[in-house]
Amino acid sequence: MKRRRHTPEQIVRKLREGDRMLNEGTDLTEVLRHLEVSESSRNRWRAQYGG
Repeated sequence: MKRRRHTPEQIVRKLREGDRMLNEGTDLTEVLRHLEVSESSRNRWRAQYGG
């Protein structure tokens, strides 16, 4: 799998989309799979960019 770099705009967009999906009742593993990121990346992004 090729490593991907995300711009800050893409990260914020993915965090918002993930939060929306979680509020709709989607399981966290499904959200992470849909966003194509790991849980540690998501947690690091939330700490760095807020959320």
